[in-house]
Amino acid sequence: MAKLPSSARLFCVGGAVRDALLGESSADRDYLVVGCRPEHLLTAGFVPVGKDFPVFLHPVHHAEYALARTERKTGRGYQGFVFQADESVTLEDDLARRDLTINALAVDEQGQLHDPYGGLRDLRDRTLRHVSPAFEEDPVRLIRLARFLSRWPDFEVAPETRQLCETIVSKGEADSLVAERVWQELLKGLQAQKPSAMVAFLVETGAWERIVGEPPLASDRWLTLDAMASARTDGHVLAGWLFSSGGGQLAKALPKSVQHWQAFFASQGPQTLAALSSQYETALSVMTPTDQDPLIEDLAKRGVQWLARYDLFRKPEPLEQMVTLAITLGLVSSTAVHSLAKRLGAAARAPMGEAAQAAATAGEDIKTAVLQARTAWLTQALRQSSP
Repeated sequence: MAKLPSSARLFCVGGAVRDALLGESSADRDYLVVGCRPEHLLTAGFVPVGKDFPVFLHPVHHAEYALARTERKTGRGYQGFVFQADESVTLEDDLARRDLTINALAVDEQGQLHDPYGGLRDLRDRTLRHVSPAFEEDPVRLIRLARFLSRWPDFEVAPETRQLCETIVSKGEADSLVAERVWQELLKGLQAQKPSAMVAFLVETGAWERIVGEPPLASDRWLTLDAMASARTDGHVLAGWLFSSGGGQLAKALPKSVQHWQAFFASQGPQTLAALSSQYETALSVMTPTDQDPLIEDLAKRGVQWLARYDLFRKPEPLEQMVTLAITLGLVSSTAVHSLAKRLGAAARAPMGEAAQAAATAGEDIKTAVLQARTAWLTQALRQSSP
């Protein structure tokens, strides 16, 4: 493998440097090469990645190395750019195109920090500030900034940066974002510490209705996102809650896992589970082990219908998450719902092969016979249970 020219300088840049200064771990490391051309990297055995940017994979450990570059806006949206990448582009030139000062940091091979735009100061002051007016040229940066607020809720957006975000919206730049890219960024924010901070910023800057295409939920529901996030709720579940009214123009980009949770919330799934739990508590308080109370029979019937509605016989795994949600939303007591869920889960997994075979042999409707068998199985389990 040939070596890079002596003029080449290597830097670790961006998020890895930022996270290290914050005392956080970082899964990704981005490297920057200054002082050479693409052909130098190719000669040294680096493998090009994609066609849009001068990014290469190291021939040994396959880390990504990008050539220092400058960018110039030529059209609308986040794809309307042309770039220059050659040995004349300096470290400062490359860092100037970064979105925020806290991301315009670099460490060289000797471990020296390079901070030409005050990123270290803004880290200490917990401030999100743009590097240059070019920030407004890429509308994705607005959403990235919003999700950083979700990750670090004690950070504040510099007033002049907030103004640039509002300019992005007023100029219609946010309208050019494709739904898939918006979804990718929003998901990262939903998986962070305080999702409501992300939503609030997008609403306040006018971006929400432009990128989603529907009015936001009431602010009290944003806070529910935070409660769910603190319970380590999956981001796809949070998206189902956030977009339970449909998702507007994002709907086409939402994966099936989100659509499943959209249906769960839109159909009052947690509230129905809470009602079942309340009925379960009532039944237990009045029945005896031999009691044939119709309350239990009705509960079993409704429980089986609830399981079937959300496809939990075929895929019972989400049941635990549904229980956690009902508790987090303050709809139900932990003890009762966990006890009920244990029986529902067992009913969902109970083998029904014999019932199906018997129905087929007798020429009966198999689906109806299996549901009846599940109801009978759950009825017996509920009669023998105690919270």
